[in-house]
Amino acid sequence: MSPSPDSPSTAEAEPQTNAPAPASKGSAWRDARWPHSPWRDRLHEIIFEADTPAGKAFDLALLLCIVLSVLAVVLESVASVREVYGPLLRSIEWLFTLLFTVEYILRLISIRRPVAYATSFFGIVDLMAIIPTYLSLLVAGTHSLLVIRALRLLRIFRILKLAQYVGEAQLLTRALWASLRKITIFLGVVLTLILVLGACMYLIEGPENGFTNIPQAMYWAIVTLTTVGYGDIAPQTILGKLLASTVMILGYAILAVPTGIVTVELAHARKGKPLTTTGCHACATEGHDLDAKYCKYCGALL
Repeated sequence: MSPSPDSPSTAEAEPQTNAPAPASKGSAWRDARWPHSPWRDRLHEIIFEADTPAGKAFDLALLLCIVLSVLAVVLESVASVREVYGPLLRSIEWLFTLLFTVEYILRLISIRRPVAYATSFFGIVDLMAIIPTYLSLLVAGTHSLLVIRALRLLRIFRILKLAQYVGEAQLLTRALWASLRKITIFLGVVLTLILVLGACMYLIEGPENGFTNIPQAMYWAIVTLTTVGYGDIAPQTILGKLLASTVMILGYAILAVPTGIVTVELAHARKGKPLTTTGCHACATEGHDLDAKYCKYCGALL
């Protein structure tokens, strides 16, 4: 029996399974990109690459500016220097802040996916390197946070073509990330132990020996368990000293636990290929394999 003309055909009735799923709003926002243009590629080559003379000159000049700006902030914090050269040092800070602001805008313009770069590690560091100066107009003293610019010096490994260091840094990052859950559980156990030890010491020693409350006793437990031992508060009774001795010995065992966790993850992560310092034109991510043709993070053509 043939279908009636008014009934939909079998092909029309079946859902379109090959149509791509619509991207989420967050993904679409992060994947937003500039249109392709030769001048943007040229700008990216100068700012993000260190393989060309222009790119290397730009990066070396940038590192010099970072060192000088951090030095100006450090010197401005010295009272004797600030009294004589304070206005000059603040003018230098503003000059470098304006230069870094222009550089940050150029980075966003030259990268194909500006949001992906702005939310990356170096993108956040670049933004934080200029915010304190503008924030100092509202909150006094925040310009001292400009020393965060020193984090931008991490680019020296890429600029000097030290690809092996880039690879080792990524290996360490992967190992720490893989250890995150284990270390989180470990810290939870340690915090619980500190609470119990602090309560016990408060019960044993009491306010007459300096342990005026449980938070104060927990402070002592942290200092003792980490083998720091400031000595500003100490047990006086025999039972308290016995507990303190146990905590000191326990501290050595506890400090060894996170070291072992990270070491095991490092051994598991050390199975990669040699890496290159070439950055992706779309997301600015580095650390690709030497024979890679596409970015391992966003899929763009290298």
